[in-house]
Amino acid sequence: MPSLNLTPRPLYEEVAERLRQRIFQRDLAPGSWIDELKIAEEYGISRTPLREALKVLAAEGLITMKVRRGAYVTEVSERDLREVYHLLSLLESDAAAVVAERASDTQLAELQALHTELEAAVDDQVQFFAVNEQFHMRLLEIADNRWTNQMVADLRKVMKLNRHNSLFKSGRIHESLMEHRSVMDALLRRDAEATLQRMRAHFANGLEAAV
Repeated sequence: MPSLNLTPRPLYEEVAERLRQRIFQRDLAPGSWIDELKIAEEYGISRTPLREALKVLAAEGLITMKVRRGAYVTEVSERDLREVYHLLSLLESDAAAVVAERASDTQLAELQALHTELEAAVDDQVQFFAVNEQFHMRLLEIADNRWTNQMVADLRKVMKLNRHNSLFKSGRIHESLMEHRSVMDALLRRDAEATLQRMRAHFANGLEAAV
C-alpha cells in the first residue's frame, strides 16, 4: 500500500491560525497593536513567519497595517458592518434559495438536525454561536458554489470581530432562533422565494442589532 504524501502545514499558517483565534476570542482586542517582538518570543519563532502570518490576516481584513506604525487588530466601523452584512445577505440568501430547490432529503435532514441543536443551545451563548455558524456554513456547502463559499468565509471572519457583541445583545438570541425557525420552515417546504426573503430578513435584523 503506497504511503500518503502529506505536506506539512507552513509555519506562517500555523501562526496565522493562532493569532486568528486570539483575535476572535478578544485576547487581541480590536484596535490593539500587535507587538511583533513579544509574540515572536512567545511563540519561539523569528519575525519572518510572523510577518507572513500578519500578511495573511491583513488580506482577511482582521489586521490593519499602518505605515511606520506596524500591525493593529482591525476595528470594525458601522460602515464596515453595513457593507459586510449587505454582501452576506445577498450571498447567503441566494445560497439558501438554491438549497431549497436542489438539496436532497438527507441534506435537509442534516440542516434540521443542526437547527434542533440550535434550539437546545438557546440558553448557552457560546454554544448557540458555534452551532449557528455550523448551520450557515453547512447550508453554503450544500449550495455547492465554491466562489460563494470563499467570499462568505472571508466576510464572516470580519463579522466575527463584532459578532459576539451583536448576537448577545438582550433578546437577540431568541429573535435569531425564531428567524432560523422561519428559514428552516421554508427550506423544508422547498419554497425558494420564501427561503430567500426570510434569510434576508435574518441578516437585516442581525445588522440592526449590530450597529
